[in-house]
Amino acid sequence: QNWTRGMSYCLHSGSHLDTGPIYVRENGKLHVVNQGAGSIQNVTPKTRPFRLFSRGFSVELCMNREDDRARRQRTDHFIFTYTKEGNLRYSAKSLFSLVLGYISDNVDHIDSLIGFPEQIAEKLFSAAEARQKFTEPVTGLRALQKFTEAYGSLVLCSLCLRNRYLVISEKLEEIKSFRELTCLDLSCCKLGDEHELLEHLTKEALSSVKRLLLKDNSLSDAGLRRMTAPVRVLKKGLENLLVLDLSCNPKITDVGIGYLLSFKKLNCLDISGTGLKDVNAVIKRIQTQIGLVHSKVPLKEFDHSNCKTEGWAEQTVLQWEQAVMEAIKPQDDLRSRTAALHFYGKTHRIKEVVKCKLVETETKASGNLQFYKEKGQNCHLPLKKEVAGTHELKNNKKRALAEQEKERTSKQKHLCLTVEDWDLLNTY
Repeated sequence: QNWTRGMSYCLHSGSHLDTGPIYVRENGKLHVVNQGAGSIQNVTPKTRPFRLFSRGFSVELCMNREDDRARRQRTDHFIFTYTKEGNLRYSAKSLFSLVLGYISDNVDHIDSLIGFPEQIAEKLFSAAEARQKFTEPVTGLRALQKFTEAYGSLVLCSLCLRNRYLVISEKLEEIKSFRELTCLDLSCCKLGDEHELLEHLTKEALSSVKRLLLKDNSLSDAGLRRMTAPVRVLKKGLENLLVLDLSCNPKITDVGIGYLLSFKKLNCLDISGTGLKDVNAVIKRIQTQIGLVHSKVPLKEFDHSNCKTEGWAEQTVLQWEQAVMEAIKPQDDLRSRTAALHFYGKTHRIKEVVKCKLVETETKASGNLQFYKEKGQNCHLPLKKEVAGTHELKNNKKRALAEQEKERTSKQKHLCLTVEDWDLLNTY
């Protein structure tokens, strides 16, 4: 009793907070301590609501904290919304969205996507694109190749890189990973004859290209010879080409136009602004051997409005362009250097973007050399013929065709089977 009185005295005198009833077990019985009287009563404890934490206790929701240092902080697996009354409501994300987010975070570790459903693959690509996984230098290329190998033209069917030579130089390997492109616009990029991307045009991955725009790229006859060598000899490469723009390349001469005659499926050709010497002879040669007619009016196929970037990777190309533009922005630290150079009388070289408008004005002044294939040009033959003269006409046609074939074979021997061409073909 002295022990219980001392404990009740300490509780009564020392603690001012209401801690609730205190129970003491003695001789196998449970007693409650009465703080007011300081005595012990054999009273059964009243049932009170059980409180695990005291008032004012807050809990912070933390998930996936073990790998936050290695990776960026993930969003939690709950969706928080507000009701009309202003109350906060949360709901768990679906299992599909959780798995999709996890795979998109580790998309570079996927072995293969061949045979995977296209609908889910598109969602996976957009999820990885939102996380900017394809902009990373090493893992981005590896992840993009998995998609292009499995889906080809769905990832990108048309690519417009007009006046974006910086994007080409920074993301060349990523651009080379695209397959089954049908339209490719490389205008005003100043690539030259020996650029790696022009060599890639002759590969089987881009044999599906039907529209190729190479305006103002500093091309010459040597570049055209390399680009057409697989088509002229091996019947591979750009054999399905329908529209070709080679305007504003003054180094292309009459010899280079001869290499273009191997594109038998061409429907539209633009060679305005090239260095032709005998324009009339070139026009007749193109008309007789390919069947293209000189157009007096500018064609819509060469206004660069039909070729746009289309496919799953459309936003990815925009992200590449934004990253390149941010990298070349003038920094604040460089302003003091330029001011010092001007003070000491030194000129600072600034590389300006070369625009195609000046070249377009030169081509308009020199003349329009655009060609197109007439629809149903074989149907313009006269229908009424004499029966007696039909055999003579057929024989004349056979003779003309035989002579044309002899001329073509003789020209192909001189053009295609040179030692330089065989050296080029051995490199492929």
